[in-house]
Amino acid sequence: MDWLTDNKIPVGDAAEAGFDWLQRNAAWFFDGLAVAMEALIDAILWILQTPHPLIVVAIIAAAVWALHRSWKVPAFVAIGFLFILNQGYWEETTESLTLVLSACVVCMGVGVPIGIAAAHRPGLYKAMRPVLDLMQTLPTFVYLIPAIVFFGIGMVPGLLATVIFVVPAPIRLTYLGVSATPKELLEAAEAFGATPRQVLWKVELPYAFPQIMAGLNQTIMLSLSMVVIAALVGADGLGVPVVRALNQVNTALGFESGLVIVVVAIMLDRMLRVERRR
Repeated sequence: MDWLTDNKIPVGDAAEAGFDWLQRNAAWFFDGLAVAMEALIDAILWILQTPHPLIVVAIIAAAVWALHRSWKVPAFVAIGFLFILNQGYWEETTESLTLVLSACVVCMGVGVPIGIAAAHRPGLYKAMRPVLDLMQTLPTFVYLIPAIVFFGIGMVPGLLATVIFVVPAPIRLTYLGVSATPKELLEAAEAFGATPRQVLWKVELPYAFPQIMAGLNQTIMLSLSMVVIAALVGADGLGVPVVRALNQVNTALGFESGLVIVVVAIMLDRMLRVERRR
């Protein structure tokens, strides 16, 4: 077997050479991307942390009531946030929500158009499928290495690693929703003289809306699952006390922060169950 290992394919060396080339020749792109991501993160963080926490809770509860038209879900959300305030994790929670919301903005802004394009071009989706599979099956810790190389440490590399891991979900679900539009609806729209743009906005997107919302739900849940991993590259949020508890073998701290993450996940899931409830 020595002959096989002695002729090792230089996968790692090729990847390192590629990263070095990008770092030398595309620094302007990564610097601009970092500035844009930092601006998005700072804006969301300012919205969540500047007002009094109770005001933010009231606004979120009112928005949830407007979506559900029921007092049960807003009451559950309000109780969940009050529990987080009681445990003293409000700042960490808003930082994690900032990471989740930023990832949602980027993933849905990128994933939905790509999913629509893939639904209209089957060859494009066939070419993308191996890439999407690789993005979802590659260990998430691997994403942290190039993120640190290009962006250093902080919220930006955590957001980038989250986006790479999460963006296949809205792409796949948007593709499934649009491509599943019945041919009868498309033929009827074309028979009435609808343009391709009108077919997209009036027929395909309304039909695919439940799938797109499912993609948003998956985006939020998967982004929240990355908060602990993002903390390893300096991202603030609920992952920080979890990592600290792991390093210190602190059972109380680990259980508290873990329970807060579960509460946040349940609240976000209940907020987005409008279509399911209907």
